[in-house]
Amino acid sequence: MSLHIGDIAPNFTIETTKGTIDFHDWIGDSWVFFFSHPADFTPVCTTEMGRTSQLAGPFAARNTKPLGLSTDTVAEHVKWIADVNDTQNTDLQFPIVADADLKVSRLYDMLHPDESETQAVRSVFIIDPNKKIRLTMTYPMNVGRNFDEILRVIDALQLADKNSVATPADWRPGDRVIIPPSITNEDAKTKFTQGWDEVRPYLRFTDVA
Repeated sequence: MSLHIGDIAPNFTIETTKGTIDFHDWIGDSWVFFFSHPADFTPVCTTEMGRTSQLAGPFAARNTKPLGLSTDTVAEHVKWIADVNDTQNTDLQFPIVADADLKVSRLYDMLHPDESETQAVRSVFIIDPNKKIRLTMTYPMNVGRNFDEILRVIDALQLADKNSVATPADWRPGDRVIIPPSITNEDAKTKFTQGWDEVRPYLRFTDVA
């Protein structure tokens, strides 16, 4: 199944390290960082699980729930979490989906045959409170994710939703943003009373709080 930005994230009911969840119910009114791993007790995955746990505060500040997935059982996940906590100096509390039968991996197209028929690649789905997929990223098995980028794109998506703006290349919180071409100068006068700099008619920079 090929999923696209703007699609409703497919729902599923599955066992996790925090009990059985209905995905859509579990999302509630939060954003979600849903990310997959090839297998438990693997080195890159262990660092990523640890880093996600270490960033519990920043994710919570963004109203974002992490949800991990690995193609192993709950019992294996629980043993692995002990290793993650010990080696990464953390206390992992977010749920990890048990996907030993590859149900969710197939549903979300996380299996790439040239990589593996039985282990998920490093997929990322950022999902909003309306259950819409807002961003996807896919890493190969041997490359760890950039968590600064994951937090940055969540910030950008939430800022864009709140202020009807776009973000330029390498945008960071506090940087100037772009007024989309779909907003006319006349409408912009009302919406962006702080004014803007017009580099070109299609390229207008402004500040937002």
